[in-house]
Amino acid sequence: MFRRTFWFSTGVAAGVWATTKVNRKIRQLTPESLAATAANKALETGHRLKDRAVGFALDVRDNMARREAELGEALGINADPELPAPRRYTAIENNRSNPKYADDTTYSYNRNEDH
Repeated sequence: MFRRTFWFSTGVAAGVWATTKVNRKIRQLTPESLAATAANKALETGHRLKDRAVGFALDVRDNMARREAELGEALGINADPELPAPRRYTAIENNRSNPKYADDTTYSYNRNEDH
């Protein structure tokens, strides 16, 4: 009797284990799950590529600065020149000393005359 109970319990346990494994695999193969997995992989790949690109850009910038320093030293132009002072021009001059300009206009601002 004990043997039958043992093998029955072993069979039930094996069936439950197999059913669980099959159900997990079926859930992994649904379109939604496949899409989520693909999206996650794409995000991971994108982050890796971005990190590599940023690292490459920083390496290029460091090497460029080093090479510019070497060239400046070789050519003797290491002194930083002063930048010229910023120029400021007025975009529109307010000419209040000549109020005649606004009084002598022949242009009519009435929008209904055009039609």
